[in-house]
Amino acid sequence: MGRRGLRTAFAAAALALAATWANADTPLTITWLVMEMPPHFSYPEHRPPKEPADLGQHGEIDGLQRLLIAQMPATVEHRFTEAGLARFESMARQGEAVCSMFHVRTPERLQWLHFTHLLPPMDSRDVHVVVRLNALPRFTESGQTLQLSELLRRKELTGLLPRERSYGRRIDGLLQAAGDAAPKTVNVGHNMHVLPMLRAGRMDYTLEYPSVLAEYLRTNPDGPPLTALPLVEGHSTNLATAACSRSPAGRQAIEAIDAAVRSLARSPRRDALIREWRGTMSDADRQRLNDYMNERARNGPQIE
Repeated sequence: MGRRGLRTAFAAAALALAATWANADTPLTITWLVMEMPPHFSYPEHRPPKEPADLGQHGEIDGLQRLLIAQMPATVEHRFTEAGLARFESMARQGEAVCSMFHVRTPERLQWLHFTHLLPPMDSRDVHVVVRLNALPRFTESGQTLQLSELLRRKELTGLLPRERSYGRRIDGLLQAAGDAAPKTVNVGHNMHVLPMLRAGRMDYTLEYPSVLAEYLRTNPDGPPLTALPLVEGHSTNLATAACSRSPAGRQAIEAIDAAVRSLARSPRRDALIREWRGTMSDADRQRLNDYMNERARNGPQIE
């Protein structure tokens, strides 16, 4: 896209953003779900954000949320509510105008949430099996990359997962098909992982992103060491998404988020903003992200 074409597209995006709320009776308010899940979403002052300025700058979720809010008109009000997945679902189903960047798109969630996509599949979101280091030989004896389908058949191993969490269509399908043989789930409140329980010996394994494990070990250095093993089925194939309740206000909010993604994709400062946000990333992830943003810049709304 040439410089003149980029300026034209950016101006069109700005007009689209303004038109989204031009006929609104009241100013748009977006209430965002927040959960401490470092390094994806961190509380810089060890407390939930109260305004956009409180958001972290470099996490995959909080940093992107900050970027998208900056693309929206100043008339949009942003509020933040700390809740677990179960409470968020209850709020959304009751018609409250709430939005989340933590929710993976699933067919069941489409019944009560609107979705738009934000990022392409990236290596940073590959799901791994996390185990205690002293139990590693039980998982590596075959010398092959672990397959979740085989792991679920090993009755001598016990897994535990956060309740209501989705790991994408492929892994969710395997867990559902396993029935009673699937790992048990537990309510984790405002958190998204069960790593302290794994350290305490409550189970033999869980599923998590390596970056989440690395941050947990960095901030909690005491205790049995944990390690992550790649899964054959764990390679990221999911678009990162934003979701808002299926209500009139939720629809207005998801339209605003989608418009902000397209505005960022068309921004002349896009590359600089992404570098400030993500810093270093693999060449493969950088190319995927660039291709994705180019596609978003060319196309219209992507809302379900």
